[in-house]
Amino acid sequence: MIVRIINNSNNPIPAYATEGSSGMDLRANLLEPLTLAPLERMMIPTGIFLEIPQGYEAQVRPRSGLAIKQGLTCLNSPGTIDADYRGELKVILINLSAENQVISHGDRIAQMVFQKIEIVELESTDQISETARNAGGFGHTGIK
Repeated sequence: MIVRIINNSNNPIPAYATEGSSGMDLRANLLEPLTLAPLERMMIPTGIFLEIPQGYEAQVRPRSGLAIKQGLTCLNSPGTIDADYRGELKVILINLSAENQVISHGDRIAQMVFQKIEIVELESTDQISETARNAGGFGHTGIK
């Protein structure tokens, strides 16, 4: 699949770090470093614009190393970039640590995964089938 990209930053375009990588790293496009205070959230620009083919989406996901080492994660995870969106790709980061975290130009702040999507048609009904789980929700199967 080919995805057309405009890179208005001086960072390299996103790429897979290894042969088995699912996501491409996204980098911050900043004029000066930003500091995120504990529990502060901010939209970080990337300078990237995409032309995603119909039937696909790009998902923006946290980077595990950033999450465990610095407490930085993506607030709306995964964030969806729709095929018809043509604006700049920005990443909503939140600092879940107890310390200020500095984000500098070129820092790898998130990863982007492309996913095929299915367009569905919803059909109104008065009844849906039952399952063994049925309406059991969060935590209904217990801990052990």
